[in-house]
Amino acid sequence: MAEIKQFIFFDFEMLCSDKGMAFEHMEAIRLGAVKYDLETESISYFDRFIRPENREPLSDFCKSLTQIEDSNLVDASDFKVVFDDFLVWVGGVKKSRYFSWSPSDLSRLKIDAEKHGLPFRTIDKIKKRYIDFQAIFNKRVAKGNISVEDALTLYGMEFIGEKHNPMYDAYNTLRIYLSFLNEPVQSDLIMLKRFIFEEEVPLETDQINLNLNNYIRQDAALITGQLREVSRMRNAKKLLKPVRRIVEKYENVLINRSGLFSEENVLQASILVTFYHELQFSYNEHFSYSSKIILFDEYMFQPLKQLAMKKSLKASE
Repeated sequence: MAEIKQFIFFDFEMLCSDKGMAFEHMEAIRLGAVKYDLETESISYFDRFIRPENREPLSDFCKSLTQIEDSNLVDASDFKVVFDDFLVWVGGVKKSRYFSWSPSDLSRLKIDAEKHGLPFRTIDKIKKRYIDFQAIFNKRVAKGNISVEDALTLYGMEFIGEKHNPMYDAYNTLRIYLSFLNEPVQSDLIMLKRFIFEEEVPLETDQINLNLNNYIRQDAALITGQLREVSRMRNAKKLLKPVRRIVEKYENVLINRSGLFSEENVLQASILVTFYHELQFSYNEHFSYSSKIILFDEYMFQPLKQLAMKKSLKASE
């Protein structure tokens, strides 16, 4: 794969109806994008209306939601022409990485490209270089699907530009991405608040790690309190989801993008994550043999039990 030299953030506005509409019929009616040059950090913009095959007047609902009028689409080019112009503006599919704030934008691209007979190989090249940034942000920072506006707020920023203009949606998504990329400490502080801490996140690193240590220990104790070395498979199945929810809270600690977390906390987070994967593997193995009872090896429990038995740390220690 060619060296990535630029980021392309793109967004579609689509046909819509308050009475419901199948996604395949929600043709693109506007494409907005921004191009971020990795070397110069310069930004360029793309914004085009698209004339859909469906020539029915836009509903009041769609006009209100997209801020697009029928008059904007009358003289607009069709999807094929607009997309060809988009590719010229991109200036090199293989040297670009593509982002959007929802996988629906890539799905829209694939459906409309097929409808208009665009080369599959071009769309496939974009697909291979595509990242659903919303999914990454939700997993690494926000915990749950949030809007572009709400993601900006987490970093103390406000939306710039005209709302529901896909170019500005793309631009603001780029701003979130650059904050996520260049501010790992702030990103992990936001993550702690949304994933783990029930109170405000302390300002001092030592206190952050102290509080985090206690949360990990408490969750380890919570898991061990629900375990039995011999259990029915149906009970083990019920245990997988709550353990997974606990483990998901600490995966970002294990990754430690910011370097904020102590070696001890990273190690303890790895104990929780490793335990979950071993639990899942053991369950799947027993399930494949149609077992009614699941037998756990003692080695699985020992690190978790030791972690749960640790005394709660205090600020004075």
